[in-house]
Amino acid sequence: MTDRQALLRQLPAVDRLLKMPPLSELAGCHAPVQLRVAAQQAVDELRQRLLAGDEPLPDLAPEAVARLAAKHLNALETSSLRRVLNLTGTVLHTNLGRAPLAESALQAVVAVSRGYSTLEYDLGEGQRGERHVHVEELLCRLTGAEGALAVNNNAGAVLLALAALAGGKSALVSRGELIEIGGSFRIPEIMAAGGVKLIEVGATNKTHLDDYRRAIGPETALILKVHTSNYRILGFTSAVTGEELAVLGRERGIPVLEDLGSGLLLDLADYGLPREPTVRETLATGIDVVTFSGDKLLGGPQAGLIVGRKDIIARLKQHPLARALRLDKMTLAALEATLRLYLDPQQALREIPTLRMLAIPAHELERRCLALLPQLQAASGDQAIFEVTAAMATVGGGAMPLAELPGFAIAVTPRQGSLQQLTARLRKSDPPVIGRIQNDRLLLDPRTLLPGEEPLLATAFAQALAKPADG
Repeated sequence: MTDRQALLRQLPAVDRLLKMPPLSELAGCHAPVQLRVAAQQAVDELRQRLLAGDEPLPDLAPEAVARLAAKHLNALETSSLRRVLNLTGTVLHTNLGRAPLAESALQAVVAVSRGYSTLEYDLGEGQRGERHVHVEELLCRLTGAEGALAVNNNAGAVLLALAALAGGKSALVSRGELIEIGGSFRIPEIMAAGGVKLIEVGATNKTHLDDYRRAIGPETALILKVHTSNYRILGFTSAVTGEELAVLGRERGIPVLEDLGSGLLLDLADYGLPREPTVRETLATGIDVVTFSGDKLLGGPQAGLIVGRKDIIARLKQHPLARALRLDKMTLAALEATLRLYLDPQQALREIPTLRMLAIPAHELERRCLALLPQLQAASGDQAIFEVTAAMATVGGGAMPLAELPGFAIAVTPRQGSLQQLTARLRKSDPPVIGRIQNDRLLLDPRTLLPGEEPLLATAFAQALAKPADG
């Protein structure tokens, strides 16, 4: 048995490591405290491996430990939140940050971040203003709502509306709409967090208007309708429409809230996507208040948008949670710029990356693949096989789960090494490249590749395929 204590005594001191290459060679371009932290991390890592009994034993030679410290130093200097090239074909990829921003939104963020801004200052009155005003009028104009409010995400929007309208009382929800929004955040849990008692109505697959009528009691303060954006129940089903619930709500004096989840400002059915009611159409049914996301089909920054009756929005603004969930200046700037693009629908389709990606026709994707193919082949040095193939993309972000976007992708098969080794190397490139594995091939879908990223993709492949097959 290896004498672990003897090995622990072999670990070099931090001061000694600082004098050894390659760590000593980095002293001119790194602060002393960074060098020391990296050296200490290397020693701590090896100590933990020895104590855990890892086999094979790590190299404890001072030169090897100094090289490990240099790697730790590089990790310290590398941002954890990084740009990646999305070749998955999933337009709203939650793990990759969902919607990329339009150029005008990026410029707006930079403009308000460089110095001070009118975040809560009224230039006309020369006194304190409200941050809500920067997007409220735009949201009202685009949706037909009387009032509007933006918070930090849609789960927050739902939570705020529940707490303000039904806190301490009960709300009715169809059993078929008790969805999990994502990340284990479920409608019943959000209701509980808002201090709202959940009253389930109907059955999982069928809910009728009479189910709501019978469930209304003296403590009923809200009727909640939830768009099942991340799943569908098919077959023997029925659901109550928002218009029917709006009529019932007016009869009983109970507000009706509909959570659209993603939410659309433009009808995208002309581009092959399933027909979904827009926010304006939803409000036109008589629904009192609607919540939806800013960073999904709208194509803006992460935000939860609340539109509806002016008196209800006023109640939400005054609730303590409104301050806890409020947007910062950078998000507001990006959101305002994105909403302004929607004032001209054609401009929105041209300039908002999410809309542009969703609307790309299959023949254009095939053209992009054929243009990209020789670049990747030249970069690979005959180390991989590249083929153009038909492929389906997805919307992602929990939106339109049954929608498939027909198109084309480049299928990659490495000649040496495994597919897993290739994808691992691409994830380590700068910027990292993320594709999807399908039928034992790596698919690169150009639908989600942004303009100007083609050379970066080719460089990443040149670097990844130049490495030894054993990784």
